[in-house]
Amino acid sequence: MALGTATAPYELRFDSGRICLDLLATTHPEERLDSAEPLRAWITGSGLVPAGTPLAAADSSWIVGFRELRGHIGQLVSKEPSRDSRPFVIALARVNELARAATPVPLAVWDASGSLVRGLCAPPTCAALLAAVARDTVELLTDPAARASIRQCEGDNCPIVYLDTSRGRRRRWCSSEVCGNRERVARHRRRAALARA
Repeated sequence: MALGTATAPYELRFDSGRICLDLLATTHPEERLDSAEPLRAWITGSGLVPAGTPLAAADSSWIVGFRELRGHIGQLVSKEPSRDSRPFVIALARVNELARAATPVPLAVWDASGSLVRGLCAPPTCAALLAAVARDTVELLTDPAARASIRQCEGDNCPIVYLDTSRGRRRRWCSSEVCGNRERVARHRRRAALARA
């Protein structure tokens, strides 16, 4: 995909178990946040804002902020917490700083059919949305059970990080349909090749 080309929303992944980890998934298999349109799709798809929320203000400066936060999250979830690791300490300080901003304020509003739905009291700012993702990161890092459930996909060349909430905590792949299926096909081919040899 060429830089600047919009990414279709169906290509974005929201199956990691946390919003902050879903943001990490926007780098695989290539950069997904390459223009404002896919960033808007990610913001809506992640549930940070209700569907239909106008995000006209989301521009290239927002992309920079989300990519920066994504890099910090990657530093924080890929290693054990360490006060002695300068990159970890810097990433943690920046996430904590971003988490201080006010997050979008939700409201219960009536929709056209007369049902109550979630709305926002004002259009969300970049700082407010970054704060929501940063707070999700803080929650993940400070919840021992959730932190212990962080896994990296065992699929070939798959950097996706997810929460293993499976029974028995033995999930190996970010997606059984994608990476798991690739592994099963590769295993079948290896067995078939050995049988022919």
